[in-house]
Amino acid sequence: MEYTDSYNYGDILEVLSNQTKEEPSHVELHPQHCREAACVITVIFNVIIFLLGLTGNGAVIWITGFKMKKSVNTTWYLSLALSDFIFCTTLPFTMDYIVKNSWNFGLFMCKFTAFVMTLNMYSSIFILVIISVDRCITVKFPVWAQNQRTVQKASLVVVLAWLVSSLLSIPSAKFRETKNATTVICYNNFEGHHKTVVFTRFTFGFLIPFLTIFTCYSILIRKLRANQMSKSTKPYKIMTLLIATFFICWLPFQIVSVLELHKHEHDPVFHTAQKVSASLACANSFLNPFLYAFMAKDLKKKCYSFLSKIESAIDEETRSAFRATSITNSVDIRLSTTV
Repeated sequence: MEYTDSYNYGDILEVLSNQTKEEPSHVELHPQHCREAACVITVIFNVIIFLLGLTGNGAVIWITGFKMKKSVNTTWYLSLALSDFIFCTTLPFTMDYIVKNSWNFGLFMCKFTAFVMTLNMYSSIFILVIISVDRCITVKFPVWAQNQRTVQKASLVVVLAWLVSSLLSIPSAKFRETKNATTVICYNNFEGHHKTVVFTRFTFGFLIPFLTIFTCYSILIRKLRANQMSKSTKPYKIMTLLIATFFICWLPFQIVSVLELHKHEHDPVFHTAQKVSASLACANSFLNPFLYAFMAKDLKKKCYSFLSKIESAIDEETRSAFRATSITNSVDIRLSTTV
């Protein structure tokens, strides 16, 4: 039986709680309180993520879901915020596990929290890929986009993204188990499928999305430079920051995840790298809504009018998309007339 607190997103709570890597039958854990500095800092960090994540993503969900007019762009950002919001709701279980060094929520919640965390990873990156592809299509094929780009189709794409994310997240729940030792642990029993799980996650959760986004951005930049059709760069800055933040938060996690296959459990430097990259991965879930709010020139005004600025940033992206499409149509029509 392959027992490990191996480093996938569903195991962030296990990495942060510093569980032992011994075989469950030989585990001898002792109840303890969170007294060490590293443990206290980790709990405080998770509390910050929890509070800011719920507040920020909740604001985006409220604005894009109920206050703003439905559009393709609001559909994308609503889904992204919903993914991060759901993840943040699972953090209290993580914090309890860290503080008490014991899993007190049963087998179902052990599996469910791992599933939700992995679902957040996949759905977030898939939505960012969709945003990039959508922007690329809007600029490259403006006439087609104007006729075919509808809220209904965008909603269908989001549903498919969540479905695929759910399917890819099933292994995180399947291989999750609990064990009653001196304390209860929530751990992975990969049953010989450890490498398959890691490389599947790396391929579909990082490599393919990265190549897709890179390709879309290359096409987008060339097209924009050729036509010089975008007067406002803010929407593209927002997209760039969202995507850059995701990769900054997740690249260390993916690297450490692959390196973990070589069994560095006795290396204190590697264990520190696990904790740092896990914290970065968690942090991504509360950063996105604040990126919307802090894009303006006057940071103080943004802080005072946080909700309205989130709406303004997203709404400007929508207007820019239609403005870019309109200008491109005019350019294409003039070129056709000339020919």
